[in-house]
Amino acid sequence: QVQLVESGGGLVQAGGSLRLSCAASGSIFSINGMGWYRQAPGKQRELVARITNGGSTAYADSVKGRFTISRDNGKNTVYLIMNNLKPEDTAVYYCNAFRVIMAGRYDYWGQGTQVTVSS
Repeated sequence: QVQLVESGGGLVQAGGSLRLSCAASGSIFSINGMGWYRQAPGKQRELVARITNGGSTAYADSVKGRFTISRDNGKNTVYLIMNNLKPEDTAVYYCNAFRVIMAGRYDYWGQGTQVTVSS
């Protein structure tokens, strides 16, 4: 099992910045990558950014150029630096860790942290 604990959410004005952190513990060796998803009220959960063990990154088009994902392997922690935040970035942000299995992938989730961007 893998446990994920997020921190760093909050309220910020449009144009501001926040940094989210996600600390992983447990069976870290089984993880193939980590990332961040978000879910706004009435919308489906969507991928924001992810980073693989090899360091490859991927971003949603809506956050490219504004958000940066990184990881500190020594601390088993992944970060999401969010700049130039917009009201449409308001959502609950969930840390995700995944491992590839024969049937596809298995996902672990954090409890979520609220990000609210005021206009």
